[in-house]
Amino acid sequence: MSPLPLPEITPDTPAAPKAARARRIAVVLFNLGGPDRLEAVRPFLYNLFRDPAIIGLPAPFRQLVAHLISSRRDKVAQGIYQTLGGGSPLLPNTLAQAQALEQQLWDAGTVRVFVSMRYWHPFSDAVAHDVKDWEPDELVLLPLYPQFSTTTTASSLKDWQRAAKAAGLTAPSRSICCYPDEPGFVAAVAKLIRAGLEEAAPHGKPRVLFSAHGLPEKVVKGGDPYQFQCERTAQAVVKSLRVENLDWVSCYQSRVGPMKWIGPSTDEEIRRAGQDRVPVVVVPIAFVSEHSETLVEIEHEYRHLAKEVGVPYFVRVPAVGVEPSFILGLAGLVRQALIRTAGGPVMCGTGLRLCPAGKAGCPQPASGA
Repeated sequence: MSPLPLPEITPDTPAAPKAARARRIAVVLFNLGGPDRLEAVRPFLYNLFRDPAIIGLPAPFRQLVAHLISSRRDKVAQGIYQTLGGGSPLLPNTLAQAQALEQQLWDAGTVRVFVSMRYWHPFSDAVAHDVKDWEPDELVLLPLYPQFSTTTTASSLKDWQRAAKAAGLTAPSRSICCYPDEPGFVAAVAKLIRAGLEEAAPHGKPRVLFSAHGLPEKVVKGGDPYQFQCERTAQAVVKSLRVENLDWVSCYQSRVGPMKWIGPSTDEEIRRAGQDRVPVVVVPIAFVSEHSETLVEIEHEYRHLAKEVGVPYFVRVPAVGVEPSFILGLAGLVRQALIRTAGGPVMCGTGLRLCPAGKAGCPQPASGA
């Protein structure tokens, strides 16, 4: 049989229709950022302390205070980052999380996960241009702060909105404000704690210290929901552990300056454990990536303090990093944001507001509002 003749193609022949383009979804992960070399420590600190969410003074005074603090703390902070090899590991750790999340979302469309840092590179301005050049159909903004605070999540999202507007990025976006008891996150923390409890158990009944970065008390009294959400995380993890009569406490680290901070402080709890002669298992409950607060403050400073005050054994539980259940949980949050049709542009990980009505800092509307 002779082959069928091929159709003649002329300039007037209509082009075959193109296949529909897969939905392009940009996910932006937000984190604090950290200096990548010793020379970056001072400008990183300056960027941190000139943020109005951190120091609520008028701009000229805030910049002066930021200059003074960064100058005074530069040498001490450089010593911390020298312990870490000359720079913060936060960016490479966050990039690993971005890669793992992108792989987990393989079936959600054409997904690309970007990383945007608040106080050091890559800044929101550069990332917003990168996202715009990629031409997404929609965005999901996902802070790597499980517990919402006006000083972290709100600051990052506000800075992103500024940068996105300046870049002309107009694709619709949905922000996830918090996920303090998201099941995958809770499962990842519980798994790591179990290993820590097993290590400490031969030295006595362990006490679990759920340690989060602290805040000035006035910030919490002003309606910031961070402390409420940190304690909600601890309660969810304790419930997941199912350890009878578990000895545990929520506490806070990284206190700076003369103001009164929320407590109890982690160092106070380590001293109390020394008096009680019980081993401690310190859990970075509000940090999902390793950085100076986990690898230096907990691992070195608190370990040394524990030895000094007579704690019989000390365990630092790792941050969740790329634990599969944590990444799976993040992917679930992204999927939930993509299919949600009701509500505003900011959503809680639970889908509904979880903060009490008195927490004015919560971005979710109060019940009945």
